[in-house]
Amino acid sequence: QVQLVESGGGLVQPGGSLRLSCAASGMIVNIYDMGWYRQAPGKQRELVATISSGGSTDYADSVKDRFALSRDNGKNTVYLQMNSLKPEDTAVYYCNADLRSWGGGGVYRKDYWGQGTQVTVSS
Repeated sequence: QVQLVESGGGLVQPGGSLRLSCAASGMIVNIYDMGWYRQAPGKQRELVATISSGGSTDYADSVKDRFALSRDNGKNTVYLQMNSLKPEDTAVYYCNADLRSWGGGGVYRKDYWGQGTQVTVSS
């Protein structure tokens, strides 16, 4: 069984910073892309940033130059450093991992999601 455990959300004032972490655990063979998505009330889930196993990153235009995504492959963990936060960044943030794991007598590739962590930017 694979789990993605997120941490680091909370309430912050506009212009402040937060750091989200997401650790993958279980019978993992290897992880391809990891990343973060977010969903604000009444809106669809959207991509925030992704990082490949080799460290290549991709960001939504709305967070470029403010957010930084990094990854520790040895710990199966991804970090999202969020700076200069704005009220429009308020959302539930979900970790995502595209990985292969052992299960049912074989190795299977699947997308996994974390449970979500709330980020609220407000004065």
